[in-house]
Formats: sequence, structure tokens, C-alpha cells
Amino acid sequence: MEDNPARDRRSRPHGPREPPTITPAVEKLQSRVQEILSMLTPEELHKFRVILKTVDEEPRVSDLKLELEGRSASGLACLLVKHYYLRIAPRVVTKVLERLCRADVLLHWKSYPAGDGAVIPRKILKRSFDCVEGELDCYDLSCRRRAFLMCVQKNRPGAHRDVQLMEDWLGQCRFESTLCLDPDRMELLEKLTSFRDELNEIKAEISCCLVTLMSHGKKGWITMKDGDEVSLEDVFEMFNNKNCPALHEKPKIFIIQACRGEKRDSGVETDDEPMDSDDVSEKRRLPTFSDYFIIYPTQPGS
Repeated sequence: MEDNPARDRRSRPHGPREPPTITPAVEKLQSRVQEILSMLTPEELHKFRVILKTVDEEPRVSDLKLELEGRSASGLACLLVKHYYLRIAPRVVTKVLERLCRADVLLHWKSYPAGDGAVIPRKILKRSFDCVEGELDCYDLSCRRRAFLMCVQKNRPGAHRDVQLMEDWLGQCRFESTLCLDPDRMELLEKLTSFRDELNEIKAEISCCLVTLMSHGKKGWITMKDGDEVSLEDVFEMFNNKNCPALHEKPKIFIIQACRGEKRDSGVETDDEPMDSDDVSEKRRLPTFSDYFIIYPTQPGS
């Protein structure tokens, strides 16, 4: 079978790339990038180049290329478009501007209409067989990320530490979080409703929503500090497309740290090295079910 050069280029996504053909779309994008870069001060342009070297898009721009071709706004715009192409270059510019903390420039950049009438950047819908070089459907997370964190600490040793760890993690992931500790049933529902209503008020500024509920519970329910229970289905329903239009086509993540029944899982012994303990015969154990990712296309009952 003869080698197929096109197939060979696809199989090595991080290898050398051919320069893009200079089309009207390429020229237009380069002009837009240059206009955006011209809005930055010399110090900000320098910082832009520094951040660009760390952006998680392959292949990364080398120090040598930045030194030779990217010292001016026009040269850097040409380098970005030539290096990353039409599909990836807008995403790279967005990522750098987010870290540059120039909200006005970022907003101006995102207001540009793309060639198909979309707004830069938006998720690009593709069929699986159209995806090349590792590109898949993705959500635009460049706007605000909001999180609601509830924890019942009563009769739950270690709960305080769980809250600290979650707050640290949410901060690392750039979530603005709302904390709710030891609520009763009505307080939780009121605070969740208020949180949801705030999202609807700032609809255009929201990228995603994460709700974490940590307490005792049983299947389909979570228990408050006074023993009252809240239906998880009621919580999920509060953020559906009817009740929370701000989250249309945006990820809604729910983390439920609670029991789902009264059975205890004794786990399964593994062949790994024994755990550090006084009893050298004690083996490492795993939960009976772990590392499962189960996805259904429909809700229960439909």
C-alpha cells in the first residue's frame, strides 16, 4: 500500500506544519489579532509573549520564533495565525488575554463575528470523523465560573477539612464560590434559589455552574443537620433549561458527597504492596465499584 502524505501528517499532530495558505479569512483574522495586540501597552505585549509560551496548545511557539518574528504587534499577529491556523489561533488569543487580565480587550476580541456568523470563540461543533489533531467539541469557559458549596458538619468528622480542600480546589479552577454550612431544609432551598436567580441575572457572563452537596443521605435524598431531607431531583430541576436559562448549553456539574443507602462496601483486596500499618498482612483494598463513568442519553423514566 502506498503511503498517504495527508494521513501521515494527521498521525503526527505535534510535528512540523505547512504554512497556511494566505486566504481572505487568514488575512482577516491576522488583521483582527493585530488590532487587539495594538491595544496593549509594551509591557502587556511582553507579558502576552511570556504567557503564550505556556499556553496548553500544541505545538507551542518556541522562544526563537517569538524573538525573531513576534517582537512587534504585527509580527506577533502574523506568527499566531501562521503557527496555530484559523481554528486554534482564536482560542489561543482568548486564553492569553484571560490570563493577562485585560477584560476590556478580551470583551472586544470576543465581539468579533467569525466568518460563519458565530462569535469568537465558541464551541465548534464537529462530527467525530471530522476531528483532526486532537480537536473535539468543547465548552467555552472564558467567562465567569460559579460554584455553590454546601456542607453539613454535624456528626461528620473531617467535614471541616473537606470544605477547606473544596474551597482550595475551586479557587485553583477559578470558580467564584458561595458557601453554605449546616443549613436546615428551608435555608438550603432558599440559598440555592438565590444562587440560581443570580446566575439568571448575569446570564451573558456565565460559563458554567458547579453545585457540591456534602452531608449524610440515602438514595435520591440528602439529609440536613436537623434530620430533614431534601430531594436531589428538586435540586437538579432548579438548574434545568426551563428554570435556569442562563445555563443553556453550558455545563452544570453536581458533586454529591453522601451515602445512597445503608449497605457497607467491604471492598476488594488487591495484589498491590501492603499498606503502611502495624499489620504487615493487611492488603490494600479498593471499593467494589470504582473508576466507573456511566453516561445515559435520557433522564430516568424517559
